[in-house]
Amino acid sequence: MGDLLYILRGMSKPSLVTYHSDIIRQKNLLRFYRPVMTRFLDGVDEIVATSPNYRDSSPILARYKEKTSVIPIGLPERPAAVAEDVQRLRSMLGEGFLLFVGALRYYKGLQFLVSAAEASRIPLVIAGGRQRGDIDVSTLPENIRYIGEVSEAEKEALLTLCAGFVFPSHLRSEAFGISLAEAARAGKPMISCEIGTGTSFINKDGETGIVVPPGDVKALSEAMLAILADEDMRARMGRCAEKRFQSLFRADGMAADYLKIYQRLAGASRG
Repeated sequence: MGDLLYILRGMSKPSLVTYHSDIIRQKNLLRFYRPVMTRFLDGVDEIVATSPNYRDSSPILARYKEKTSVIPIGLPERPAAVAEDVQRLRSMLGEGFLLFVGALRYYKGLQFLVSAAEASRIPLVIAGGRQRGDIDVSTLPENIRYIGEVSEAEKEALLTLCAGFVFPSHLRSEAFGISLAEAARAGKPMISCEIGTGTSFINKDGETGIVVPPGDVKALSEAMLAILADEDMRARMGRCAEKRFQSLFRADGMAADYLKIYQRLAGASRG
């Protein structure tokens, strides 16, 4: 509706749109929407992609490279983990486990994560709302704990206790990966999949963590074992992750970059 309203009003005002994701799953609907989308994107003055990876891999954005900027999604500073939450979750789960936090959606790759953890027998904690039937949480082996939805405070406690963060999303519907940015903010090494989106911008392979092919259970298992086996590597990658967060994914940096574009567009309009 926003696209249509902008077109119907004549596209006369300076305009900026943040392009988060291609349409991946609803391909039949895309056939009907594409003419509207194309007219809309043709008319806007500036497009913002949330990572250079997505800008460079999107077939839609390829048409608009000359007016596409990159501004990563930014987060505020990390809230302090509450000591009571940390102690309660430590008594329930222990510590030094690998962690996944996120909604259990079809593109999250949880079926591959469960298979990899089951094969390697590593301790894994899964937190998030149940929205899909890709995994049966009632039949998980003892080394995998599903704890359901958690509060923001509990999430920070889990990040304090975990040894690393696993984010196995295997489809491009995962356009950025806020949970990865939160793990980087907490200074945790990460494991993610190469799907050509912001996940590999947040998690830089060999620096802040390990990037594996999507849907590859063996590679995912090996990466998890490697993270758990090497304390020095975990510490080094965690430091690099936090440094990368501070450099690229802060909310104040995102706001400042958007303000520059707004000011430029407003100046051009007055001119």
